[in-house]
Amino acid sequence: MRVLVVEDEQLLADAVATGLRREAMAVDVVYDGAAALERIGVNDYDVVVLDRDLPLVHGDDVCRRIVELGMPTRVLMLTASGDVSDRVEGLEIGADDYLPKPFAFSELIARVRALGRRTSVPLPPVLERAGIKLDPNRREVFREGQEVQLAPKEFAVLEVLMRSEGAVVSAEQLLEKAWDENTDPFTNVVRVTVMTLRRKLGEPPVIVTVPGSGYRI
Repeated sequence: MRVLVVEDEQLLADAVATGLRREAMAVDVVYDGAAALERIGVNDYDVVVLDRDLPLVHGDDVCRRIVELGMPTRVLMLTASGDVSDRVEGLEIGADDYLPKPFAFSELIARVRALGRRTSVPLPPVLERAGIKLDPNRREVFREGQEVQLAPKEFAVLEVLMRSEGAVVSAEQLLEKAWDENTDPFTNVVRVTVMTLRRKLGEPPVIVTVPGSGYRI
């Protein structure tokens, strides 16, 4: 899942990004509304965690722009105000969910994951395919009933492949969904991660390489 965190309190923004990355999400971070508009014009995000009171461009205007563009991106709006009227206004602008500060990080994770499931064809919370069971919320993977321990990036790649439901996923698409914008697109990080993932999932191999196209399960 690709997430953009937009928050002008840099310590909070970086802490949220670190926590989301530990949950196997690819996360970009910006600290003002103008930078947010620039990022959403370049990258495809599943979820934007958007502070409402931003410098340069207000969070409301960022949200409106996402709606105007007709993007499938879901918006989780953050604010220091917990007033019902503010929550209603944020939702009317186009936000998909609303979370007042301070918040429990576990709740933020749950809300981001819930919104991420709504950006594509609805899928069950636990994904199953080819004898593999993947639970994004618990960060657990089982093959034929045996738990498989995966690193965050391996988990992220497997989740993208599982969500594709048998369709071929290119290396570029995996890079887009499982890594942030600081990753060099010319590295072999995708190939190496897929190789390690194959090994950990065991025999017979379930990840198929489609020459010149990408990978599928």
